[in-house]
Amino acid sequence: MTTFPRGVPEAQGVSSRAILALVEAFDREVTAVHSLMLVRHGIVIAEGWWKPYRATDPHVLFSLSKSFTSTAIGLLVHEGRLSIDDPILKFFPKDAPPNPSPALQAMKVRHLLAMSTGHTTEPAIPNGNAVTWVQAFLRAPVDHMPGTHFLYNSIATYMLSAVVQTVTGECLTDYLQPRLFTPLGIKSPFWEKSPQRIDTGGWGLMLTTEQIAAFGQLYLQKGVWNGKQVIPEAWIDIATSIHTDNSTNESIDWQQGYGFQFWRCRHNAYRGDGAFGQYCIIMPDQDAVLVITGGLDNMQHPLNLVWEHLLPAFQPDSLPADSQAHAALTDKLANLQIPPITGASTNTTTARVSGRSYTLENNLDEISAICFNFGEKETTVTLTMPRGDQTLRVGHGTWITNSARWMPLDESMRTDPRYFAQVWQVAASGAWTDDHTFVIKTWWTETPFERTITCKFSGDGVTIDQKGNVGFGPLRAPTIRGK
Repeated sequence: MTTFPRGVPEAQGVSSRAILALVEAFDREVTAVHSLMLVRHGIVIAEGWWKPYRATDPHVLFSLSKSFTSTAIGLLVHEGRLSIDDPILKFFPKDAPPNPSPALQAMKVRHLLAMSTGHTTEPAIPNGNAVTWVQAFLRAPVDHMPGTHFLYNSIATYMLSAVVQTVTGECLTDYLQPRLFTPLGIKSPFWEKSPQRIDTGGWGLMLTTEQIAAFGQLYLQKGVWNGKQVIPEAWIDIATSIHTDNSTNESIDWQQGYGFQFWRCRHNAYRGDGAFGQYCIIMPDQDAVLVITGGLDNMQHPLNLVWEHLLPAFQPDSLPADSQAHAALTDKLANLQIPPITGASTNTTTARVSGRSYTLENNLDEISAICFNFGEKETTVTLTMPRGDQTLRVGHGTWITNSARWMPLDESMRTDPRYFAQVWQVAASGAWTDDHTFVIKTWWTETPFERTITCKFSGDGVTIDQKGNVGFGPLRAPTIRGK
């Protein structure tokens, strides 16, 4: 189990008032932060989870996973099992197209790492099994010579994972377990797989906030953990240096240069990050690591707030105790919450529809029937699904966390059948917003995803509309009707 020592911010040279200002800015200006952890001099000086998110739950990292894949390549280089100058076709001779282009022949491991493969558009992940993901990547046109053009390319990171599996005979997770995860106290993390049973590499890893912080601290400490060199210092230096110019990107912290699956930031910092607000920010000049998880659609703004509120607060020496400010910060961090929906728990419609089962038309979530049982303190919603009935307890004015084999998956997460079988933590809050409308807010607390489910009762029927908070595809699901 990963654990850091805990301490008071002022003792580590950081003002509690500045951290509080950052947290308050997150609440005020950012749609949904799920957790944060600030480590200074190897000591956690602030941590918090916005209910219903919890410290013990792993969170989907999306592209923050890429930095872990890079680490595996660095370890293989250190072991002498590959070189970053090895051509990609060396590892996949049977998957190569009949007449590979000069650009494809020139593509090396270093180009996968640096997002400089030469593609103009990211190769599409194929549907079905007729073409493997490796084959799809190698068959895609390479319009520029590798090393000359930046394109953020998640399937390029998948190719790094495929290289690891080809070289070692182990999947990426199994290769990293004794070399990285076990030293950091991380046991058997989940990592999404392709249909070919290769870890996706560029996304799909799940870790807790503190486990992410341990990874960041390991990099901050130049690869040393508990006195042991876990990652070669030389790899830390090369992986976090600039290898590709990305100055044409729109957002300023995405213009600072790209390393080997790490982004450079302003202020001599660097980070791994993932879609919808997953960050591991390493600040060498401040000897600090900041981890944030979230479900948000503007990833630049939280970084702006960090640079505005937190960065100026780092001092080289300890500060005088400030018990009042520390008490205010402690109280704030202990009471963080995504607001549950507000409204009535019962109304004139409740008695008529409570306990009734509605048969639903075909829908993407494969829910064939739904039944509501309304109570004063909570409502129970039972979903009839192919995986068996899934029951959600929905709090009134509060969150209730459930375990269910149900998640309205973003299309990007439909490649691994384990997602459908997995038991997910689903927090729910609901209320009547008018005489005929019951609204449920659900957070899948191991992911960035929230869904607002609006149930309108009329006569002997119900219509269900669903809207998500973030995603790679449409956020509104087609209306479902039932009787």
